[in-house]
Amino acid sequence: MNDCIFCKIIKGSVSCDKVYEDKEILGFLDISPVNPGHTLVIPKKHYETMLDVPDDLLKKIVLVAKKVAKSLIVTKEGGVNVIVNNYASAGQLVPHLHFHIIPRHIGDGHVFSWKSHKYESDKQKEEYRKAIQKSLG
Repeated sequence: MNDCIFCKIIKGSVSCDKVYEDKEILGFLDISPVNPGHTLVIPKKHYETMLDVPDDLLKKIVLVAKKVAKSLIVTKEGGVNVIVNNYASAGQLVPHLHFHIIPRHIGDGHVFSWKSHKYESDKQKEEYRKAIQKSLG
């Protein structure tokens, strides 16, 4: 993808602050971190979302994300958010798969919350359940 900022980073035409690299995966500091150390982990080959990535590569990316997450938990109160947004409607700003690894600590002032929605009826809930089960095979 010629206009993908992450592909440009991979090619070296845009600089980044690398924290991890192997032949298939790159990890670098986010330019707009939620907290210091906020790292992005991406495949070097362009895939828009995690739904597009071959399973074997996705497993490798998740294992790298786990390593990075472990490296970011530096205090006894430390925690980490691992977030993947898939498609713009879910908040994905760059259409190249990326895992956000965000170090957290008590009192950092950041709140990730999801507005809760209720099903309109038990019938609607059952329709969703059945549709999901059917899709999963």
